[in-house]
Amino acid sequence: MINFKLNGKKVQGEEGQYILQVAEKYGVEIPTLCHHKALEPAGMCRLCTVELFDGRRTRFVTACNYPIWEGMEVKTDTKAVHEGRKLNVELLLARCPDVPIIKDLAAQYNLKESRFKIKDDTCILCGLCTRICERMGNNAISLTGRGVEMKVDTPFHIQTDVCMACGACAFVCPTGHITVDKIREHITKHSVVRIPSEYDAGLKGRKPIYVPYAQAVPNTPAIDRTKCVHFKTEGCKICADFCPVGAIDHSQKEEIIELDVGSIVLAPGFEAFDPSRFDTYAYAKLPNVVTSLEFERILSATGPFSGHLVRPSDHKEPKKIGWLQCVGSRDLNRCDNSYCSSVCCMYAIKQTVIATEHSTDPLDCAVFYMDMRTHGKDFDKYYENAKKEGVRFIRSRIHTIDPVPGSDDVTVRYIQEDGTITEEVFDMFVLSVGLEINQDIADLSARLSIDLDDYRFVEADSFHPVATSREGIYACGAFTGPKDIPQSVMEASASACAAAENLSSARNTRTKTLELPPERDVSDEPPKIGVFVCNCGINIGGVVRVSEVVEYAKTLPNVTYTEENLFSCSQDTQDKMSDIIEQQGLNRVVVAACTPKTHEPLFQETLINAGLNKYLFEMANIRNHDSWVHADDPDAATEKAKDLVRMAVAKTNLLAPLKQTDLSVSHSAMVIGGGIAGMTAAVSLAHQGYPVDLVERSDTLGGNALKLGKTHKNEDVGSFVKGLIKDVMSDERITVHTGTKISNVDGFVGNFKTELRNSDSTQIVEHGVAVIATGAKESKPDEYLYGEHNAVMTHLELDDLFQKNDPRIDGAENVVFIQCVGSRDETHPYCSKVCCTHSVKSAIDFKKRNPNVNVLILYRDLRTYGKREDLYREARAAGVIFSSYSVDQKPEVRPDGDQVIIEFTDRILNRKMAVKADILCLASAIVSHWDHSLAQMFKVPLDSDGWLLEAHQKLRPVDFANDGIFLCGMAHYPKPIEESIAQAQAAAARAATVLALESIKVGGIVSYIRSDLCSGCLGCINVCPYGAIDFDNQQFVAEVNAALCKGCGACAAVCPSEAPTLMGFNNNQLYAQIKSALSA
Repeated sequence: MINFKLNGKKVQGEEGQYILQVAEKYGVEIPTLCHHKALEPAGMCRLCTVELFDGRRTRFVTACNYPIWEGMEVKTDTKAVHEGRKLNVELLLARCPDVPIIKDLAAQYNLKESRFKIKDDTCILCGLCTRICERMGNNAISLTGRGVEMKVDTPFHIQTDVCMACGACAFVCPTGHITVDKIREHITKHSVVRIPSEYDAGLKGRKPIYVPYAQAVPNTPAIDRTKCVHFKTEGCKICADFCPVGAIDHSQKEEIIELDVGSIVLAPGFEAFDPSRFDTYAYAKLPNVVTSLEFERILSATGPFSGHLVRPSDHKEPKKIGWLQCVGSRDLNRCDNSYCSSVCCMYAIKQTVIATEHSTDPLDCAVFYMDMRTHGKDFDKYYENAKKEGVRFIRSRIHTIDPVPGSDDVTVRYIQEDGTITEEVFDMFVLSVGLEINQDIADLSARLSIDLDDYRFVEADSFHPVATSREGIYACGAFTGPKDIPQSVMEASASACAAAENLSSARNTRTKTLELPPERDVSDEPPKIGVFVCNCGINIGGVVRVSEVVEYAKTLPNVTYTEENLFSCSQDTQDKMSDIIEQQGLNRVVVAACTPKTHEPLFQETLINAGLNKYLFEMANIRNHDSWVHADDPDAATEKAKDLVRMAVAKTNLLAPLKQTDLSVSHSAMVIGGGIAGMTAAVSLAHQGYPVDLVERSDTLGGNALKLGKTHKNEDVGSFVKGLIKDVMSDERITVHTGTKISNVDGFVGNFKTELRNSDSTQIVEHGVAVIATGAKESKPDEYLYGEHNAVMTHLELDDLFQKNDPRIDGAENVVFIQCVGSRDETHPYCSKVCCTHSVKSAIDFKKRNPNVNVLILYRDLRTYGKREDLYREARAAGVIFSSYSVDQKPEVRPDGDQVIIEFTDRILNRKMAVKADILCLASAIVSHWDHSLAQMFKVPLDSDGWLLEAHQKLRPVDFANDGIFLCGMAHYPKPIEESIAQAQAAAARAATVLALESIKVGGIVSYIRSDLCSGCLGCINVCPYGAIDFDNQQFVAEVNAALCKGCGACAAVCPSEAPTLMGFNNNQLYAQIKSALSA
């Protein structure tokens, strides 16, 4: 090390370092405009001049390029130094009087104007641009000319193809003299294009070396070889020079890795349709015409505008936004994507709702659509709520989006349903783009010999929805066809199930045991609490002043460490949190973030990895309970966040480690319901090696499928059901109980005991998991003369006529279908999902038998989603007539001999029409069995429509909140055969995750009843929603079954003797929180 004096103080530096580098190390500020750490210093701006005493005399040197030596003395703050710098600044101010950084420097020296001749330049001739260009390996620009004629230029003063338009010169230029526009117009022959950020849908740029997004796993930078200058010129490598751990190796080559596997699952996803090919929408020309994916990033807290609703052109908040549906979908003429992308209607509605929430002023939202396809569970309710909140839904197809001259607004002309031509101006327009499969995925499929359909989706039949044309290879997600998140998650589990069936004999042969650190004994330690406060992008940080909350947390009792995080749930933050717990010796942790419902297990796992008991943890929900509630009042939100953190800390001070115990797992399953879903789940579990009891209340297997004819792909349902029944009956691992009902259920995950009862006997079956697949039923309408006239029938009744070749089918001259009979109304406010496809398929079947038959379908929204759109197109081509009706102008039916007359209002002609029909088919609602008894026995919930309620609609679509019980098929919600089968396989996969365990852990946050305080009043037993409390008739006290207890605390709340204690939420802890809340 070299020792010298800097401003009178002894300092040290390494040999070869310059004065400026050592000064930065010791916090001494020396101004400079020509220095960059990636480049060799040049001393061209002279602003870094310092005073040097060498033992004999004093002189002035430039700190950026003068090397240190032993014993020298350097002064950076003398009068002479400042006078010299002031003169340099005055010269620069004369040359570049309007450059902000020069003006700031001049202000520091009280220079309002220069004594020298004023020029209008912006270049200070620092040479940074030329040196960085040389470092890039280009030498495309240099300092040319002499004296006052010197400037930055290209050889021969012409645009050159040597310049690669990397933008490094503009990046380092301190004055803004070199800009991207200047590079484009005067320097390079190449096109100058910003590297688009894939994560932000191109709304902002990224660098050649980048982290894909804030929560990427692994959270490691990647180098884009197609953009990195080094791979073009062999220059640069600045990133490698600055990496403190030497992690960057540009010499790495691509490797081919061979893996020996038994099954393959393909989940390559999709790409959003690019609307730039449609000139009429002006997407490539108008900045405020954006795609739905771009708008998603605009709304996102991690997006380019941090979640603030602004339009790209001027960053002003829009007051009026339009959405155009079916861009790149349902369009055979312009893009060959004639299918429906299934998700666009729902995400457009979601965006209108979220945009309204993000807008500071009332926002006018208009959605232009052909058919509103909200066919998923609870989707129609969301749609209706959006309408009630003022979102306008306009059934019209817009042809052109035009600019408004003199502004950044856009205008559209459209025809309303009554024929009126309307023109509207919007601040912004969103194109709801469809999903498609790109060429790379098609090429991968070709290499794997996987058959694709005409749209590049996997070619799969309805009965094997995740299988491909090659045995052992499975597919899921959008690769099998357009679908939303819940269905994609289901298919992911389904494909895992299908893959696991082939691998059951190899289970656990390659299992790796996770090694966890031993749990630290903190019983004798005083509380040392760490508080981690999350910004959650702007979900929290956009309202709550997080840094203020962090500072406040430092003042709370026993808080020894605080930290602010952008995303506390990201993997890199979790790893860092684990390290901090160990380094700081923390023995309790508070995380102030979002909901513990989804994130508490994640943080508890972090504590385990740090050697702490996972119950020494508390969450303060400052998002759902605070920033979302008080979004318009940051002051109140910040104070409430402090209150919530203070309360959490008060409780955390009293937390104690809790223990869990191991219970063995019964490696068998019970499936309730013998329809397609139930049988599929049973067969899947049996193929994985597990015994299954299949319970069906009727005397035969098959369920609703026995009444169906063909799928929408024209596959014979009857043949498939017969084959599936044969598979069930011939598998020795499946025990079938037909004509059997469940009369009682005891136990818990891994250890259920279910009582089965039939006409002859009663038996107890022990099993580790249960799958509920009890199906649904077709409703019987009470309108349109159903049950009063033989010409009026339901879908299943019509299917029966087709299967029996009833002469009425071939003899019919006029056939009418009415959609949404009993669906999407106040009684059943949901879409039954299968009805539109069923009607269109039946209409085509009529036309195939008799091309001259007249077929009319009266509908509200034609919901032939996904590839079913092909059926809709085929039906129109065959001459089937479609006419929409509104819910307030429903068709009317009256008898006319053997026929019926249907009167309806044609919304295009706006006049009453009448059709005399030989057959009227009613697309009646699919309704729940409302099996409260079964739901209560398994302690699982039903929603307001009678459907089984999953744990989480998107993340856990086949699980219940009650562990070890799973759902599938139409008991969950109406769905077609292929989706029922996929969900059944998904349920089997989830069930197998329990059955594969030797034991499960129970306990932790559960109730404990003190026998000395229990009076035996049975109050706790009566209120327990999980049946987790039994009564000991010998001791006359209540006892908790820890395996069944979910820690809801109902027993502790109702007991007059305070005998039950909820571990982790005892009275002292709750009183501490209440006292803390009242102490503010």
